[in-house]
Amino acid sequence: MSAPAPQRPPSPGPAAGPRTTDLADGEWHRLHPASPLLRGGLALLAILGFVIANLRERLVEMFIPVFAPDLGGEFDREFGEWQGDWANDPIGGIVLNGLVGWALAGVALAIVLIVGGFWLSWRMHTFRITGEAVEVRSGILFRSHRSARLDRIQGINVQRPLFARLFGAAKLEVSVAGQSGNVQLAYLGSALADGLRADILRLASGARAAKAAALHPGSDASGPAAEVATEVGAGGGLGAETSGAAAEPRGRVSELVGRRVDEFLAPELDPDLAPPESVVHIPLGRIIGSTVLGGAMLWALVLVAVLVVGGATGQWWVLFSFIPALIGLVSYAWSRITKSLRYSIAGTPDGVRIGHGLLSTGNQTLPPGRVHAIEATQWLLWRPFGWWSVRINVAGQSVSAGNDAAQRTLVLPVGTIEDVRRVLGLLLPAHADALSHEFAATLTGRGADGGFLPAPRRSAWLHPFAWRRTGWAERDGVACIRRGVLLRGLVLVPLARLQSVAIQRGPVRRMLRLASVRLHTVAGPVTATLPAVDAADAERVFESVASEAVRRAAIDTSDHWGVTTGAERG
Repeated sequence: MSAPAPQRPPSPGPAAGPRTTDLADGEWHRLHPASPLLRGGLALLAILGFVIANLRERLVEMFIPVFAPDLGGEFDREFGEWQGDWANDPIGGIVLNGLVGWALAGVALAIVLIVGGFWLSWRMHTFRITGEAVEVRSGILFRSHRSARLDRIQGINVQRPLFARLFGAAKLEVSVAGQSGNVQLAYLGSALADGLRADILRLASGARAAKAAALHPGSDASGPAAEVATEVGAGGGLGAETSGAAAEPRGRVSELVGRRVDEFLAPELDPDLAPPESVVHIPLGRIIGSTVLGGAMLWALVLVAVLVVGGATGQWWVLFSFIPALIGLVSYAWSRITKSLRYSIAGTPDGVRIGHGLLSTGNQTLPPGRVHAIEATQWLLWRPFGWWSVRINVAGQSVSAGNDAAQRTLVLPVGTIEDVRRVLGLLLPAHADALSHEFAATLTGRGADGGFLPAPRRSAWLHPFAWRRTGWAERDGVACIRRGVLLRGLVLVPLARLQSVAIQRGPVRRMLRLASVRLHTVAGPVTATLPAVDAADAERVFESVASEAVRRAAIDTSDHWGVTTGAERG
């Protein structure tokens, strides 16, 4: 079932490759029929919790005489006084005042209104994908129309919460440059979400525009992507009918259950999408060990010690002050472990695919040319095991936006040096050979190790422990900054993505003939700052970076990764 036709008729074109859908045809389509229920599930749970809370006293009244008959009389007297107050027991008030019939009628009316609202919300929520943008129209009383330009797409995330997986549905989120500019399609059929993601990424790459221009000279290459083939399989589940194709035949319940079981047991990453040698997996033992040895667990040990001392000395107020903090730290550790289960990073034709989760799963695809900065870090307690983590800066993703956004910037929660090398090769494929040069020395070295420009000895006045680790290098258009002691770090900034460069010299640095260099990128967890370097070297770094960034940006074509590929295939 589809909404009215688009303003512009689709132009003909060749069929695309596998794993495509007919949703990117420039026409308006509707979401999964269960979308309103999945989006409003929390509200329904809140209402159910309210009802249960008001029924609690009725349940107590029912079981007290059975399990504690001696308290029956006293309980009846106190409960009789309590239930006279409508604020305490509205259900009791309804029963005592003979309003049961009206209450049931109100519940029935509320159910009808909720179902009607859900249906109307689904009818009014439509989307379309054209050759220029992903557009979403929604709202009943207040209508909204959001559009995400394809050339501004930074990545596409597909999330499958546990409740949505029971319906065979998934949420697709298109991340674009700019704060609060993301566009969500919640929800689609699970298989349709994967196919639509591939379609959008191929459109964003410019591959189809170039192919259409080659086949139809003089035509508008930016028109709707009508060349997308219709290959919707049975895996589309309940959302298949939203594409305008024939609805899935009514099969037996066992077949539907079997399909859902297969979806739960299927690997998060389709083996056909990425060669096995490009996939980076994280063992469960490493995830647990890195979490236990993390900084949060050190704070947890401190809190446990405070609680033990407080209990031993009779200071019981300590329990009320520090137990909530301890619960928060344990929850954080548990969340980190569960979100890292089945974590994998792989290279696919459309970009780097990062997946995680066991019951509720999620994955994101980062197209080439969207990563603005990378940082590999190693916490002190991870050093004996050789573990590192990798974070990135991507336009539109900020750690201040919430836990989900922070999770998306963490591309490798914990891995070995070899894992870091493979991840950097996936994120910066054009610079993989240059970055592999003396890679171990680049990560863990000091001074001039790995060909770095070291900080002078006099910088020890400002950084007495870290000055030996501080260093700068530029390799094949990638700026490399090495720093940190307790938290070792290596920052990589592709100069084609650089926003600006600055030199900072305060009075102390001027006295020591030192300067710091800051490479400005989009907002994110990675800060590209060279803490201290000789003032003359800082001037040379500034001039080199400024000129090289302009040159690299002029020749960079990574954000149109599909154009060359499409021409070669043609």
